[in-house]
Amino acid sequence: MAEFKDLLIEIGTEELPPAALRTLRDAFQRGVTAGLEGAGIGFKHSSAYATPRRLAVVVDALADRQPDQTIERKGPAIQAAYDAEGQPTKAAEGFARSCGVGLDALETMETDKGAWLVYRGEQAGERTTALLPAIIHAALDALPIPKRMRWGSSDVAFVRPVHWSIVLFGDEVVEMPILGTSSGRTTRGHRFHAPQPLTLSHGAEYAERLEREGYVIADLARRRDTIAEEGRRLATTLGGALVADDALLDEVAALVEWPVAMVGSFDQRFLKVPAEALISSMQGHQKVFPVRGGDGALLPRFIMIANLESYDPDEVVRGNERVIRPRLADAEFFWNQDRRQALADRIEGLKGIVFQQRLGSLHDKQQRVATLAGAVADRIGVEARAGERAALLAKCDLLTEMVDEFPELQGIMGRYYARHDGEDPEIAAAMEEQYQPRFAGDDTPQSPVGQVLAIADRVDTLVGIFAIGQGPTGDKDPFALRRAALGLMRTLIERERSLPLRQLFGAAAAALPEDVASAADGEAVLTFCLDRLKRYYQEQGIGAEVFDAVAALDLDDPLDIHHRLQACARFLELDAAESLAAANKRVRNILRKSDEPIPGEPDPALFAMAEERALADAMAPLVAEIDDLAGQGHYGEALERLATLREVVDRFFDGVMVMAEDAAVRANRLALLQRLAGLFTRVADISRLPAGGA
Repeated sequence: MAEFKDLLIEIGTEELPPAALRTLRDAFQRGVTAGLEGAGIGFKHSSAYATPRRLAVVVDALADRQPDQTIERKGPAIQAAYDAEGQPTKAAEGFARSCGVGLDALETMETDKGAWLVYRGEQAGERTTALLPAIIHAALDALPIPKRMRWGSSDVAFVRPVHWSIVLFGDEVVEMPILGTSSGRTTRGHRFHAPQPLTLSHGAEYAERLEREGYVIADLARRRDTIAEEGRRLATTLGGALVADDALLDEVAALVEWPVAMVGSFDQRFLKVPAEALISSMQGHQKVFPVRGGDGALLPRFIMIANLESYDPDEVVRGNERVIRPRLADAEFFWNQDRRQALADRIEGLKGIVFQQRLGSLHDKQQRVATLAGAVADRIGVEARAGERAALLAKCDLLTEMVDEFPELQGIMGRYYARHDGEDPEIAAAMEEQYQPRFAGDDTPQSPVGQVLAIADRVDTLVGIFAIGQGPTGDKDPFALRRAALGLMRTLIERERSLPLRQLFGAAAAALPEDVASAADGEAVLTFCLDRLKRYYQEQGIGAEVFDAVAALDLDDPLDIHHRLQACARFLELDAAESLAAANKRVRNILRKSDEPIPGEPDPALFAMAEERALADAMAPLVAEIDDLAGQGHYGEALERLATLREVVDRFFDGVMVMAEDAAVRANRLALLQRLAGLFTRVADISRLPAGGA
């Protein structure tokens, strides 16, 4: 019977790349556990650890061997296994030898295709310790390391040089070579606080002893939480709040093994520089956390995370302050230098930046965007001049020294420089808003000019890149067109801007270089955008069938599509929805199968049954009413009125044979159904709605 023990695997290295630490940790854990599961070795739970100097996996309650397996091997057919005298043939003897048994251990298996020799037996499971080397090496080989390095005279390659390794199963060392080391039970603590070897008796004590004796918090998530909690605590004592995004917390946690938070300060004069520039400098260059005061403005303080408890913490702080001062001075210099030249004076400089070889320079692109922005502005009631001006200035901050140093500030610095130049406040705001939404969940542009610029810029990019055949393929999307398409759709919908995309894409195509414009395909771009919108709504809980029901009407106004989707989602909550959807499917099938001429209007004189007359009477007042409601965009009300037809439609199909023998009656009934189908498709193709709701 199997025994269960804890397994510890640790790979001790030189400092691992912080950006890859979480990925390496998770991949190592997946590789080890997948190997164990593939070998059929049971365990209770696994934990992954990572610090700058180690990757480790602890597996709790791991079985010490594979379970025994019942094996069944099929041999030759009986007629081939024995000759006419009943003596075993070479085929039978060879099969017995391959199974490691005598002929008397073989059995006969009857099947519908005849009788066969078969061997049935028990195969003892291998010991876990015998299987671990292959499992560990496979997990290490599979780590996502783009470029492995070698060290010393060895041919061993890994992400960083390896100095020690542990494979401890229970209290037993599983000896094996790992990346140029021999596995043991000795780990190493903090490089300065606990440099002496730390010998472990079993894997279960790994994290606790490393922290207590080795000054190492092995759990990456716990180090991150500690950094955030200590940083917030110190920021509170300063009367402010910590500025800490997830990426920086992750990176700092991957840089330290024993985080110690300290407060530093910088010269008040630097606060004249835009806060975003100071934050980028402090976070990007020094990996420290800025602090905002109660009014939201930066304080001349920062929270730094040391990797040790210093005997002289003040000196550590002073050292960081000395290093951060020239960084902030650089940002100050860029700020002062950039403002010497207005954004408008940089427009010509955009000619030197290639947007795309066939689509020209950034200057060419912004000229196209300006023309498109003027048209968009006219359509949504914004002054065309403002949209055109914003488009011409939009990318000029890319030529500033600040954005060259901190690319993440593009748009943000454009806003500051436009304000300094005395541009209209909405034009200045548009400099930043043109990039919104930057990521999932980000806001769409708030100002009308910002909306115009964001829409025009994305439309030009989408139409142009599709025209040169560089649309996304698989997981490759070098021009971020998926994000651009969804950003375009979200902006139109969330800011309630009604724009027909076919017309917009056509205007964008006309502005492209002649050799590219001829290949522009607005329908392909529209299909791509609607596909992105469909996926977005699925994430919001609106199913694909509901989207397809609306998309079947061949619409190109995202805001109109949105209103119809919302109405359909509410319609599906009505009791009548399922019945009407099923009836519409039936109507569409009948009309599709009919190959005879259908009159434009049904003739009441040809109604032979009360049910068809009742349906015509119920529809008569609804035709104009639903047309009027749908024409005004009151789709929910239109569908509610349509729902009142449920009973009369059900009675019609229960009592009326549409395909009557009399040709005139049959054609009249088809005309009645054709009118009903027209009502069913006024808001969406109701036949496509799911029978069981959204």
